[in-house]
Amino acid sequence: MGLAVWCEDEAGPFQAIPHPGNRWRPVGQPAMRPHAYVRGGTTKILTLFQPATGQVRIRPATRSTNPVLHGWLKETLAAIVAALPVATPLDPLANRAAWQMWQSGLAAPFTLPEQLPPLRLLLVWDNLAGHKTPEMVLWLCRHGIMPLYTPLGGSWLNMAEAIQRLLKRRALDGQQPHSPAEIGTWFEQTAQVWNQQPTPFVWHGRRRQRRRRQPGDGHPVGGCAAQTKQAPPRHRRTQPEYRNPRQMTH
Repeated sequence: MGLAVWCEDEAGPFQAIPHPGNRWRPVGQPAMRPHAYVRGGTTKILTLFQPATGQVRIRPATRSTNPVLHGWLKETLAAIVAALPVATPLDPLANRAAWQMWQSGLAAPFTLPEQLPPLRLLLVWDNLAGHKTPEMVLWLCRHGIMPLYTPLGGSWLNMAEAIQRLLKRRALDGQQPHSPAEIGTWFEQTAQVWNQQPTPFVWHGRRRQRRRRQPGDGHPVGGCAAQTKQAPPRHRRTQPEYRNPRQMTH
């Protein structure tokens, strides 16, 4: 319907400890892990993802409390809405109907404000109490953003879950971060590289995945409802530390 769709989620917490993953090592020189469990701290990743383009925006944070999450969302979503094409003005009744249609069939729809701007963007995120605070919902409505909450037990409908799994594997698998700041830096670098050649996601549902197993079907991504028309490019693993193939092992 010409509306931008973005998904939001918070990934983590990720610990600053060795993370399992595949990695090349020279023969007789296995990767050594510390003998003692050291609490190096944790970090969380705030994520906004646009399935239609594959673009992702993230923010590392030590906590994802409402002041932290809402502050980042307001800043980022305001910039996203400002970059959208100018909305076509509608009469007040048609404009309210455009908002109300997204609440059709909901068991507990929230009350829309009396004054509504043109609807510009749909925000899909989890059904958490912190996502339903009156102050945040009213801010979204004032900026033309309709929040759509995934049903209880249905967080897999949020495509941000899939992109977070991809970023986590590429940033942390086989690595040993030593601080939360290092984890955040690796996620930011991974997201920056991803955005240089993003992969759009397509939603088709689990029933279609079960019944259609034919050439040309989408590629399931990250354990959620997302699919891609083409398989995401494979992550290039770290180059081996010793390049003699006769002395390498898998």
